[in-house]
Amino acid sequence: MNIQSQAKPHPGENQLKIYLLPNLLTGCNLFCGFVALTKIVEAKISPELAPELLARGYFNIKVALAFILLACIFDLLDGRIARMGGVESPFGREFDSLADLISFGVAPAFLVHRIVLKDVFVAHPELGWFIASIYLLCGAFRLARYNCLAMLPENKGAKDFVGFPIPSAAALVASLTLFIMWWDEKELVVGKWRYALPVLLLFLSGMMVSNVRYPSFKSLDLRSTSTFTKMLIVMLFIGFVVVVREKVLPLVLPIIFTTYLIYGFVRPYISKRIRRELEDTEDDENQTAPA
Repeated sequence: MNIQSQAKPHPGENQLKIYLLPNLLTGCNLFCGFVALTKIVEAKISPELAPELLARGYFNIKVALAFILLACIFDLLDGRIARMGGVESPFGREFDSLADLISFGVAPAFLVHRIVLKDVFVAHPELGWFIASIYLLCGAFRLARYNCLAMLPENKGAKDFVGFPIPSAAALVASLTLFIMWWDEKELVVGKWRYALPVLLLFLSGMMVSNVRYPSFKSLDLRSTSTFTKMLIVMLFIGFVVVVREKVLPLVLPIIFTTYLIYGFVRPYISKRIRRELEDTEDDENQTAPA
């Protein structure tokens, strides 16, 4: 057989495809994670500090929390835009995971260590770092598991997440921290309820690597009348929350993400009809996303 007669790949067939808009949003996610980390480093929170320095540290923590939550929005948008445009790619998946590890893995772990763990384990600071690193390692494991399983043909078009999503875990940590600071705002320093954060961090670590299934909401079709109505209600609710954010945002956000966390446990006991109505999924209940 003449070797030269063998079929040659089409020009550009093996080229890496990088799409601008989804990856630009992923870059914004990564940027938010970096800003959050810088603000956490700059924050100094201690009862011994002067009031103006304490207020500045308090402000830096709130800015860091805001950027972690903003990163969640960018993470939600990049994947949806890629799917809507039919421009999903292996590069986008890998880039998204790297950004997620910084914004939703490193930043929340460092946040909890900064405001709680370093004060609890003064005599043995390595214990504080160890607890924070468990969350980071479990988050990295989950992202690696997602990337591996996403390449399997049987997971194409899956509608569920396996394990609690790391963006939701980070949002829960950030929103609960925001609530605690709002609750103890007269003290400026995060109050006694901050000791719940390390426990939450360890619990979320286990949930991320668990086999509990959560709806991904990837099948939401904005062209559907019912979905459009639900989205309109959600947008109006978000608009209301933004307008009165100082009073209700620290309370609403923890409720939303805690509800999503609990939903994974009660979901198997909910009828398929109600689940389809809540999640806007089709009859195929066996498709499970690798994330």
